[in-house]
Amino acid sequence: MKKHVVTILLAVFINFAFGQSEKITNKAVADSFEVNYNEGNFDAIFASFSIEMKNALPLDKTKEFFEGLKMQAGKITRRQFVKYEQIFASYKTNFERALFAVNISIDNSSKINGLYVKPFKESNLPKLVRNTTKLILPFKDEWTVIWGGDTKELNYHVESEAQKNAFDIVITNDKGNSYKTDGIANEDYYAFGKDLFAPCDGQVVLVVDGVKDNVPGALNPVYVPGNTVIIKTQNNEYLFFAHFKQQSIVVKQGQQVKQGQLLGLCGNSGNSSEPHLHFHIQNVEDMNVATGAKCYFDKIQVNKQTKTDYSPIQKEKISNEKK
Repeated sequence: MKKHVVTILLAVFINFAFGQSEKITNKAVADSFEVNYNEGNFDAIFASFSIEMKNALPLDKTKEFFEGLKMQAGKITRRQFVKYEQIFASYKTNFERALFAVNISIDNSSKINGLYVKPFKESNLPKLVRNTTKLILPFKDEWTVIWGGDTKELNYHVESEAQKNAFDIVITNDKGNSYKTDGIANEDYYAFGKDLFAPCDGQVVLVVDGVKDNVPGALNPVYVPGNTVIIKTQNNEYLFFAHFKQQSIVVKQGQQVKQGQLLGLCGNSGNSSEPHLHFHIQNVEDMNVATGAKCYFDKIQVNKQTKTDYSPIQKEKISNEKK
């Protein structure tokens, strides 16, 4: 799973604003921006740009960005002015599915000449280094870790704050291939359509379903995780599953699940180039502001050897300890 990056829009900055009380002109522009964003009127947002901003971000790119943001985060439900950051008026902005800082600067004609969106980080988020809940692997049989570990060489996820301890896991054959013949179709991959299970008891706090599976080799960067399930454990750990097969998830948001209960089927949705399981643990539900925690499994087989309280790394073949 490609690391999650919130797109930043940069432009030419002209005016400088100082002070911590929101100016009337900034408020009017921000209010209009919110209304147009929620109504999907992205042409109007583009029309509110300065000439420099329009040149830096043409209409097609403007629409692409806001369409992707809206699909990922939903509509704006609440916006609160926080402060001025250099030339930007910064707003703590609650979307339906995310919390962002929306920063807007304007020129002397009240045209938007700078705009960027980034995760809004609260200072009091809980700390989480590793799981204390005892976990089983969320699948049957033996799978292979293709990304996992603490270094960039073992795990490219380390550069993402929320995903830094994530695993990408597939099923391989004796030759090390993850597919049976040519890998052109999802159905050719051993992992595609395999059952995925709850690693422990917990509550389902988020379900995203309905995202189409990619053709192998293609990516969908609009909604990076694809079809998703997040489970909150009794110890306030958030278990994040990504890339489920379209319309295969069988649990609902708010549902209590038991260890070993079926969640859905492995797929190839989201920013995924082949069918696989992406799994990680984070400290809060929202991946945009979360910090990843290291994941240890209670008792598993690693390359046919029993390991207790173990965090797998790249190239290891892993399975649950047989009872």
